[in-house]
Amino acid sequence: MKYIVTLCILLASVLLYLLSQASSQGPISGDYYTLLLALNIALALLLVGLIGVQLLRLYRQVKASAIGSQLTRRLLGSFVLVAIIPGLLVYLVSVNFLTRSIESWFNVKVERALEGGVHLGQSALDALMQDVRQKGENMALNLAFQPSNMHVTVLSDLREKTGVQDAVLLNMQGKILAFSSAEANSFLPDTPTLEQLRQAKVKSYGTVEPISGKGLFLRMLVPVNMNDVAAEPRILQLLQPVPKQLARTAEEVQAVYQDYQELSLGRQSMKEVFALTLTLVLVLTMLAAISIAFFLSRRLSAPIGMLAEGTRAIASGDYSKQLPAQGRDELGVLVKSFNSMTQQLAEATAAANRNRERVEAARAYLELILAHLSTGVLALNERDEIRTYNLAASNILGLALHTYAGKSLQQLGQEQPALKPFIAEIKTQFNQHPQGEWQLQLETTTTVGKRTLMIHGSRLPGANERGCLLMFDDITAMVQAQRDAAWGEVARRLAHEIKNPLTPIQLSAERLELKLADKLHEQDKQILERATKTIVEQVGAMKTMVNEFSEYARAPVVNLAQVEVNRLVSDVLELYQPEHIQIQTHLSTQDTSVMGDAVMLRQVLHNLLQNAQDALDGVAQARITLSTENTGQHIVLSVSDNGSGFPLEMMTRAFEPYVTSKAHGTGLGLAIVKKMIEEHKGSVSIENILSGKRIVGAKILVTLPLAQSSSIKPSKAKSSTAKSVKAASSKTKMSKVSA
Repeated sequence: MKYIVTLCILLASVLLYLLSQASSQGPISGDYYTLLLALNIALALLLVGLIGVQLLRLYRQVKASAIGSQLTRRLLGSFVLVAIIPGLLVYLVSVNFLTRSIESWFNVKVERALEGGVHLGQSALDALMQDVRQKGENMALNLAFQPSNMHVTVLSDLREKTGVQDAVLLNMQGKILAFSSAEANSFLPDTPTLEQLRQAKVKSYGTVEPISGKGLFLRMLVPVNMNDVAAEPRILQLLQPVPKQLARTAEEVQAVYQDYQELSLGRQSMKEVFALTLTLVLVLTMLAAISIAFFLSRRLSAPIGMLAEGTRAIASGDYSKQLPAQGRDELGVLVKSFNSMTQQLAEATAAANRNRERVEAARAYLELILAHLSTGVLALNERDEIRTYNLAASNILGLALHTYAGKSLQQLGQEQPALKPFIAEIKTQFNQHPQGEWQLQLETTTTVGKRTLMIHGSRLPGANERGCLLMFDDITAMVQAQRDAAWGEVARRLAHEIKNPLTPIQLSAERLELKLADKLHEQDKQILERATKTIVEQVGAMKTMVNEFSEYARAPVVNLAQVEVNRLVSDVLELYQPEHIQIQTHLSTQDTSVMGDAVMLRQVLHNLLQNAQDALDGVAQARITLSTENTGQHIVLSVSDNGSGFPLEMMTRAFEPYVTSKAHGTGLGLAIVKKMIEEHKGSVSIENILSGKRIVGAKILVTLPLAQSSSIKPSKAKSSTAKSVKAASSKTKMSKVSA
C-alpha cells in the first residue's frame, strides 16, 4: 500500500507542475489543459479511494481492539489537522490574493495608459501620413500640368525635392507609368491593390503597411487630374518608411494593447482557471498529506503496538517475547530496555519456578510424611482456623476434615457436638500455656465413640501471624492392651493366691460335717449341714471364678487348621434346643473356610450364644439370628438378638474384664472372646440394632481372615476336647450361667 501511495504522490507532483505551467499560459489552453485537468481529477479520486480503504482497515482494527489501533487513530487525527488547517488557510489567502491581483491587472489607469500610448503612436503616424499626403498632392498638381513624356523626369525631380523614398505613377489598372526610388537596388516598386486604387480615384488614400523584408511604410495614393480631358486618370503612389524606433514602439504598444484587451475579455475565465488549479492543488496536497499521515501514524504507532503486544504477552506469563530493534532513537532505547526487562523477568521467573518446585517438593515430602503418620496433626492460625491436617487426624476424629478447612474450632464444635469436650480442653490448655508446650492424656468422645488420646500442643513461630500446632495419638488400643495385661496379671495372681486354700477349706468343712453330724442334735445337725453346704457351694463358685480368671490370664495356644465356619455353626446349634427362643440362621453359600482353632472358635460361639440367651430373659418372642458372609477377604460371623441391647456407657468398655450389665457373672466372657479372636488375627465389635432412635436389639460381629491355602488338613468341627463337650452339654437347657 505504501508503494502505491508513494507513486500516486509522485504522479500528483508531476501533474500539478504541468497544470501550473498550463495555467500560466492564459485562460484558454486547449486540449492540453483539459487533459491535465482530467488526469489530476482522476488521481484525486484514486487517492480518495486509497484513503477510504485505509480508513476502513483502521475502523476494523479499532472495532477489533487491535493493539496500536487507538494510537494510530489519534496520530492520524493529529497529522490530518496539522496538514488541513494550514493548507486551508493558505488556500483561502491564495484565492483571495489571486482574485485581487487579477483585478489589479485590469485597473482603469493601466487601460488608459495603454490607450494613450496607442493614441500617441497613432498621432505620430498620422502626422507623418499628413506630411506625405501634402507632398503627394503637391507632386500630383505638378504632374497634372506636365505632358506624359515628361512624367519620368519630373517624377524623379519631385521625389528628390520632397525627400520621398519611392514614387510611382500608375494608371487605374495598376500599370506602372513612371517610377523613381531613392534606393539604387530597387528595381520593382511595391504596387497597391486594385481596391486601394479605386479608393484613391476620388480622393487621397493613405495607410500604414509593413512591407516584407523592409519594415513599416506609409503608403499614400493621390489622384492625378490631367489637364487633357481625353487623358486616362492616373494615381500617384508615395512610399515613405516609418522611422524604426517609432515603428518598433508602435508595434509593441499595439501588441500589448491587444493582449490587454484579450486578457480583459477573459479575466473571469482566468479567475476560474486559477481557482480550479489552486483547488486541485489543495485537494491533491491534502489527500497526499492524509496518505502520508496514514503511513507516518502506522510507522510511529508500530513500536508502541509492539510494546503493547509484548506487555500483554508478559501479563499472560510469556516472558520469552523479544521485540525487533527500532533504531537508535528513544523508541529504540525503549524497545531495547523492554527486551532487557523481559529477559530479566524470564530469568527471575525461572528462578522463582525452581524455588517453587523446591517448595512444592518439600511440601509434597511433608504431606507424604504427614499422610503416613499415625499421629493426627492439626495446624491452626491465630484465629483458631484449621489450615493443615493429615489423614490420621480425620481418622482419629472420625470426620472429613477437608470440609472444615478454613473454619474455626468453634464452628467445628457447633457442627459436631460430640467434639465439644475435646475442643474445650484444647482451648483451656492453650490458654494456660500461651507461650510454651503442653501434653496430656485425655479420655474424650469423638464422632466414632469414646477414645483415649495423647495430645501434644505448641505455638508456631511467626512474624506476622502466630498459630498453633496440635498433635494427638489414639492410644485407646494401647490403654486397652495395658488394661488387659494388668487384668491378666491380676487374674494370674488371684488364681495362684486363691485357688490353693479353696480345697483345704472345702475338705475341712466336709470333715467337720462328717465328724460332728452324728454327735449333734437334729436341730444343730441341720444347722451344720446348711453351713457346710454353704461353704462347699461358695468354694465351688470361687473355684469357677478362679478357673475363669486362669483361662483369661493364660495365653491361649492356637492350633491352626482349616475350619469351615458354616459347619462349625451347625454343629454348635445341634447342642441347643431352646423352648422359648427362636434361632434363625442365614449362612453364606460361598466358601467360609478360615484358618483357626476349632476348640477356641467353638468356645467363642458358646459364649456369644450364652450372652444372647441371657439378654433375652423375659423378652416375648425372643429371637437369636446367626449369619455368615464372605466379603472376599474375610468371613464375618454375626450373632444378634432382639433384646434390650447394650447400654451406651458399655459401648467402649464392653470387652474389658468385669464390665457387664448382668446381675450375675464375672464379665469375662466378651473379654475372653476378644482375646481368642485376636489370636486368630481377627476382630470383634458390638453394636445396637436401631429402629429409628429406639434400640431393638444387639449384634456382635466377628471378623476372621479368609483361608488362603487349602494345603492344611481341615479340622473336623465335631472334634473337641471332653471339657468343651461337657461344657456345651451343661448349657443345653439354656440355663442362666452368666458369661
